[in-house]
Amino acid sequence: MIYRIPLIAIAVLVSGCDNEPTATTATFVDSGQSYYGTLEPFADNAVYFVVTDRFVDGDPGNNQPEQGKPDRGTFDRPITDLEGRQGNIGYLGGDFRGILDNAGYIAEMGFGAVWLTPIVENPDEAFMGGQGLGEGFFADKGKTGYHGYWGVNFYRLDEHLVSPDLDFAGLTSGLDQHGLQTVLDIVCNHGSPSFSMPQDQPLFAELYDAQGNLVADHQNLAPENLDPDNPLHQFFHREPDIAQLSNIDDRNPAALDYFAGAYLQWVEQGADAFRVDTIKHMPHQFWQQFATRIRAEHPGFFMFGESFEYNPQKVAEHTWVENGNISVLDFPGQAAANKVFGEGAGFEELAAQLYLDDGLYHNPYELMTFYDNHDMPRMDADETGFIDANNWLFTSRGIPVIYYGSEVAFRAGRPEHGGNRDYFGQDNVDLARDHIIRHRLARIGKLRQQSPALQRGLQVNLELRGDTAAFYRVYRHEGVAQTALVLLNKGDKAHDFVIERWLGEGNWSDAFGGERVTPSAGTLRLSVPPHDVRVLLREGIAADTELHAELQRLHANRERRRDR
Repeated sequence: MIYRIPLIAIAVLVSGCDNEPTATTATFVDSGQSYYGTLEPFADNAVYFVVTDRFVDGDPGNNQPEQGKPDRGTFDRPITDLEGRQGNIGYLGGDFRGILDNAGYIAEMGFGAVWLTPIVENPDEAFMGGQGLGEGFFADKGKTGYHGYWGVNFYRLDEHLVSPDLDFAGLTSGLDQHGLQTVLDIVCNHGSPSFSMPQDQPLFAELYDAQGNLVADHQNLAPENLDPDNPLHQFFHREPDIAQLSNIDDRNPAALDYFAGAYLQWVEQGADAFRVDTIKHMPHQFWQQFATRIRAEHPGFFMFGESFEYNPQKVAEHTWVENGNISVLDFPGQAAANKVFGEGAGFEELAAQLYLDDGLYHNPYELMTFYDNHDMPRMDADETGFIDANNWLFTSRGIPVIYYGSEVAFRAGRPEHGGNRDYFGQDNVDLARDHIIRHRLARIGKLRQQSPALQRGLQVNLELRGDTAAFYRVYRHEGVAQTALVLLNKGDKAHDFVIERWLGEGNWSDAFGGERVTPSAGTLRLSVPPHDVRVLLREGIAADTELHAELQRLHANRERRRDR
């Protein structure tokens, strides 16, 4: 069978400048069964994650600087953590306009999607209950809802995010014009802080519907003091869950109706995927019902959850079809990535967390891979550590997620109240364009963006050990066939790779220069500079019996087996 598909030749980072990718066509003969890690359309994308309020203030007119004053103001609330590091628990001005103004900056790095923190209405004052720094794990005293996770009306936009000429539908439309999908962070597990206030504060503990009617109110009561016969209390469990946040009762059909209705509204305004907050805090049955409701109107809608858990056996359960078929952030892989790229461990740490063929996850190729986010300290690494980590995320299995600022190692190693969520700002965006990490991120990001093998191909490991890793990514489906050979070196010296297995006959193309590379006597000898990656591409798959047996095994075993 004859196929015509793109032959990708990408030249980037020449003399410190990024060149545009080039593409030609090639005719080749390839036939046989399909091989792929996933056919999920969202796997085309890498994801740039922003805490919207902390990215860029594009419209100072929506900052609400007088809101909540004099003693419960929401704007600019500096804080010093127990180690003397500076942070802020107030709004700092980031908004939809700041994201859209910098959509080109994001797209230039090879991202195809932007993940936004929740966009819904939050309280208009700082929370005066709860615990402060040093008093407990969840230090919410004095905080505001700048992060968006304290929803009080899930049908309305937070006033700090919108502009007169830019609402959520306008943002998603504008991002789409830059080739960027919108991932919306959603919360169903909880609302705002709902008890322990010295005096009951406006909006806290309350939920409102699309018409602005009050449908639930914790009334500043401890969960055990809620009245099951009071209609305003029936949205909530009578047991606490996370800090003083209201604990939504998943057993109440009205709660499911409320959240499904709210989030369908945002899908209709352009949300392309959901990131599900605190997914492990609600039972699988709720999420199965929620996903069914969403996908009944939007078939195949992609979702991934946050199960802040490092036991892969527990994390994997959320991905199973009977539990809603919701992918997850790869927390076990995140822990391994920090060991490898922040602490100097070998690639074998990552090999152990791939789960390519054991049927643990519904599909490991749909996991969201990352090395840090807003709920943990940023990765504590130098520039080369971030470069090495990005090279791994954008070539190995999964869908990569990069936290805003990591393209310049912004506040590396800093925790939540000590700089993790600091304001980035337009000045940093402008300076970042010349940063070495960003250049190298764009280099590998653009390659993944154009390579079906890197996006969705089976991963066939050759060796992951010490400072080096070598593996293939192989994709063949419906007339498109591509093999990528990935060589990673996170060491401080150049490394000479000798590849002898599964090369087959014919030429390869160097993805970062386009030059032809030909095996000699069935062997490739390739040098990779320190803290760098080399990717070779070929159209089709080597006619190697052993390779195809391994591909068949991996393809058959990549998804969860009910009899495991």
